[in-house]
Amino acid sequence: MTSTEQTTRNSAHASATTGERADLLAMLAKHRHMLRFTTRDLTDEQAGLRTTAGELCLGGLIKHVTSVERKWGDFILDGPASMPDFTAMTEADWALRADDFRMLPGETLAGVLDNYAEVARRTDELVATLPDLDATQQLPKAPWFESEERWSARRVLMHIMSETAQHSGHADIIRESLDGAKSMG
Repeated sequence: MTSTEQTTRNSAHASATTGERADLLAMLAKHRHMLRFTTRDLTDEQAGLRTTAGELCLGGLIKHVTSVERKWGDFILDGPASMPDFTAMTEADWALRADDFRMLPGETLAGVLDNYAEVARRTDELVATLPDLDATQQLPKAPWFESEERWSARRVLMHIMSETAQHSGHADIIRESLDGAKSMG
């Protein structure tokens, strides 16, 4: 299934859902679209280029957002067991996690976008079918979370949205630095 077909399918979930869930799906779809839009007309090589002083590239940003959305979707269903214990991660664990932020040999932009579309479909299905957006899970162990803190499914979805929006802004900067193209304006 192409990214365009997947977007159409995701839109069908949004139109079949009403109220708060429809709002959540619409906002997710908007931010996902803007992130994907930054990669329009790029080659695989361009998607892997670092254009700023940082380590980020467009393909890597999409890989990262895909990973984040997948893991937080798993968290809604399975709780903290679906996430690593960030307080116990080794240098090797952090190095492996860094691969989420770059295009690796053999990866293609089309493949990265297809993976993102599949994760988006799964999240949209979860939003549409989850019995209770108020259901909470204890957060995984991480230095950036309070001990014993719990998040509702709703809050996790808002986190996915904010993560996507934040990285969409990063993507705009990287794309403009690459070839002057802008997502808006």
